[in-house]
Amino acid sequence: MGRIGYLAKNTGYLAIGQFGTKLLSFFLVPLYTYVLTTEEYGTYDLLNTTTSLLIPILSLNICDASLRFPLNLNYDRKDIFSISLYHLIVCTVWGAIIVLSNHIFKIVNIINDYPWLFFLMLVASATNGILNYFTRGIDKIKEVAISGVICSVIIILLNLLFLLPLHIWLIGYFLANILGFTGQSIYLFITIKGWKYIKFSKLDKKLHQEMLAYSKPMILNNISWWINGVSNRYVIVWLCGVAANGIFSVSYKIPSILMIFQNIFTQAWTLSAVQEFDNKDKNAFFSKMYALYNAGMTIICSILIIISRLIASILYAKDFYNAWQYVPFLLIATVFGSLSGYVGGIFAAVKNTKAFATTSVIGAVVNLLVTLLLVWKIDVIGAAIAAFLSYALIWFLRLRSIKQYLDLQVSFPRDCLGYAILVIQAILLFIFEETAMFYTIETAMFFLLFFTHRHQVKIIYNKITNRIGL
Repeated sequence: MGRIGYLAKNTGYLAIGQFGTKLLSFFLVPLYTYVLTTEEYGTYDLLNTTTSLLIPILSLNICDASLRFPLNLNYDRKDIFSISLYHLIVCTVWGAIIVLSNHIFKIVNIINDYPWLFFLMLVASATNGILNYFTRGIDKIKEVAISGVICSVIIILLNLLFLLPLHIWLIGYFLANILGFTGQSIYLFITIKGWKYIKFSKLDKKLHQEMLAYSKPMILNNISWWINGVSNRYVIVWLCGVAANGIFSVSYKIPSILMIFQNIFTQAWTLSAVQEFDNKDKNAFFSKMYALYNAGMTIICSILIIISRLIASILYAKDFYNAWQYVPFLLIATVFGSLSGYVGGIFAAVKNTKAFATTSVIGAVVNLLVTLLLVWKIDVIGAAIAAFLSYALIWFLRLRSIKQYLDLQVSFPRDCLGYAILVIQAILLFIFEETAMFYTIETAMFFLLFFTHRHQVKIIYNKITNRIGL
């Protein structure tokens, strides 16, 4: 199988899982925003956000190593998996200590309101992460895709049960997600025969050190990425209240459509980047894939910006409708985040996690400072603008850093014109109502964007039509 064929196969499998998980959940947004209050949605989001921060810290971010190291056949996969499980146990113990300590000393009240749900969410997410990453690392992409669909079905069915007939609302929302992750983990463990990878004898200390040397710098990267992605929630809660955070967090549901494409490609791309990095024509291959990926993301982003208010009117209940105004800049932020992830796949290939982390830290510091300033000055929309600016900075810094490993050819004039068009489209949403004039101007901007990427669009179209036999 050729390099593009391998990438396309993995992308296809992951697309099944991602679309199954994300799209089905996406269509339940009207239910969530109808049943849950802005405060309840904000509470769930804040607790879920906190677990996403704690997991890489408490587990020493072993997930990343459990994906990268199985790709090298020189390492014993039993040792890799067992080391990962060891850190999962450590993460669980520390999670219990944190919850208990918080209960005694009453440090964070919102955790004390739902301590056991918070703990179960942390354990379920950490377990799911390790099994998901390791399964991808041993090239079982099909199984990952199926597990995503299973997770989605469980979450949706349980949400329908808990939120409607049983009326347990926020607790039900928590439980549905926890049990969904648990079901996915059980399926992955069984399908890869996880017990065969558990080593009860002494673990390889040298390998353990190598894995930690790779994963530890990524802790800083993940914290920085967390600051970029979700720390704005805490700023919003502090300056604007929990209800405002509930509205802001639901605004991510529309960018999540774009994130589907990002996650699908990024997960498949990391595997290809590792395999292709030693080839003589790597510069041409990596440059071509970057151009195609950038074209696809910007065009999808443009379409979503145009219809963002329409989607918001369908998805969001009345109290959440104002979330539409945060969507355009969060969409653009997702584009830059996805391109940063593409370059990050190259850092993973060369195992330079320090450079990976450094760019994320700089972006995180800028994001936090700008978020504080803009939310204070112009309210919640400042958080969306800050996200866009910080991800753009990370993208730029990573493109500069990668030059020591790869001559990545990027057409800055063409690409920056495309990004400028996206920003103009976002601003137009605040100038015009949904009139014929608005849609005429927005459509004209879209076709201009399409024209700038016409060569990449043609390549993508030909690849798709050839793939399906048209």
